[in-house]
Amino acid sequence: MARRPARPDDREGLAHVIDLIRETVPPLHPKGVPFVAAPAAVALIGRKHPWIARPAMAAAGASALFFRHPSRVPPTGSGLVVAPADGTVALVDEAVPLPELGLGDQPVPRVCTFLSVFDVHVQRVPIAGRVRSVQHTPGKFLSADLPEASSENERTAMTIETPEGAAVGVVQIAGLLARRIVCDAAPGDALTLGDTYGLIRFGSRVDVYLPAGSEVKVSLGQRAVGAETVIAELP
Repeated sequence: MARRPARPDDREGLAHVIDLIRETVPPLHPKGVPFVAAPAAVALIGRKHPWIARPAMAAAGASALFFRHPSRVPPTGSGLVVAPADGTVALVDEAVPLPELGLGDQPVPRVCTFLSVFDVHVQRVPIAGRVRSVQHTPGKFLSADLPEASSENERTAMTIETPEGAAVGVVQIAGLLARRIVCDAAPGDALTLGDTYGLIRFGSRVDVYLPAGSEVKVSLGQRAVGAETVIAELP
């Protein structure tokens, strides 16, 4: 029996389903592809042996969940600072900036976001500007939700200068399970608000140091969405 040719309505319906899948299932961050591909390959090779295939597929699924990279729509407005990551606001205080940020020795507003292993772990640019400095500092691997993790844990600190001359520090901090910090930005790079610039594996924290006089817009315990939640407004 001859196959019925696909009608335009069928093709449109299929295209719509594909679009829905793309909107619902976020893509992977490129750094996560090996972590998904390796166990998926093991599951394929050992598909005749459930005791091999099932744990391997579970590992591939967990990695895909961890390295998901959803699209985000940053807010519009002047002087807005957005959350650099998904997670829980763990600290809202004033603190002396880390020396490597080059932001002086006086306390400034700080917002710290804690990322559990279930959160999206890509980092987003908190404010548009040019990268003034990036510095990686070896350190401990304390639980990232502890206050002392800011200065004692392994970290990568970046300072961004806005076109108006304000400077904002953003620090990726390793945690108990995190052993790898990725920062794709380099001094001199021009960054766009909300763009992805880095990644931390697995469980971590991101601190933002704001100019004095900034108005913090979040509170302790609040859930933040990277690139979308406004955490502060510059003075």
